[in-house]
Amino acid sequence: MSNFADLPTILRLHNCHVTFKQLEAIQQHFGSLNVALDSNESDWKHAELLKENQLAMLFSDDSKQRLEQALDWGQQTNQAWLMLGEMVYPKQLTEISDPPILLGVRGNAGLLNDPQIAIVGSRHASKQGAETAKDFAHYLSQQGLGITSGLALGIDTAAHQGALLGIGKTVAVVATGLDRIYPASNQKLGHQIVEEGVMISEFPLGTKPLNFNFPRRNRIISGLSVGTLVVEAALKSGSLITARTALEQGREVFAVPGSIHNPQAKGCHQLIKQGAKLVESGQDVLEELASNLQYALDLDSHEPQAAKTASTNHERNTSRLLEWIGYDAISLDELVVLSKMPVSGLQGELMMLELSGEIEALSAARWRRIK
Repeated sequence: MSNFADLPTILRLHNCHVTFKQLEAIQQHFGSLNVALDSNESDWKHAELLKENQLAMLFSDDSKQRLEQALDWGQQTNQAWLMLGEMVYPKQLTEISDPPILLGVRGNAGLLNDPQIAIVGSRHASKQGAETAKDFAHYLSQQGLGITSGLALGIDTAAHQGALLGIGKTVAVVATGLDRIYPASNQKLGHQIVEEGVMISEFPLGTKPLNFNFPRRNRIISGLSVGTLVVEAALKSGSLITARTALEQGREVFAVPGSIHNPQAKGCHQLIKQGAKLVESGQDVLEELASNLQYALDLDSHEPQAAKTASTNHERNTSRLLEWIGYDAISLDELVVLSKMPVSGLQGELMMLELSGEIEALSAARWRRIK
């Protein structure tokens, strides 16, 4: 999809919480977004395209000031706005029915197009549940997968922490403006994610942590990911909303079983009854996602010749890697030196070799051949 308009135009509408469907309707009604924003308040009221509170924000006295603040924010180091239609906008999100028209980004925006898996769960996680989430995240991160979650307390926090221990990166999708980190107790973790991963939000600067924003945020968590793993969730947990949106988006859903006496496991058990895949280890997740991950790794190879070249390169790279990976452990750093491949590409090849059963991952980012 091509860009609807320039950044200032989109930011004005974004500051009014305009959705993708509303944006399409506005463009269709007025002919263009520039014409729409040149129209007066009476024309907008007659069009009935925005809610009353959105219209009030569009024509408020401070709308120009908020626009200037947002533009200035996007010019700061390690901060940016990504418009739907731009090349750097996450491709996975363009495939959902209501993608954000604009994303605020703090950190490495390039990570948003890497293969990711969402790990979510209860804010009131048990100690065992938090450790389980951390272990899954660490293992999957070691395989080069990005770990996506919502920076909430409990399972989300553990997932981000586990991801940061591995070689993959982590993506935090928040339900506030990016000029704050919520909850406050995750300030240190949030800053670490910005430094080593990426934090994103579809909400304008200044947006407070309002309850109704969290379910909306969840569709982005699942939308960015090839699959969603739920670790501990009560029957009315917000994590079940994330699982439902994942299914609606055609993504895989996994759940970790727990004790039948643990109320925080009942949501996971319900998901399993409804068809979610029961998983007991990170390897279970990788095996289920093998074809999805191959697709995600080859997203940029859509033209026939490009696909053929990518396939040839993949076969050549894996063949070369197997020459260097023996039955004794070898580290990622050693493979980078030997292969002269970029770390991101190397991680993808290692992941596919592990999924095919050629090698196995060991601790401390090391691998060895098993056949």
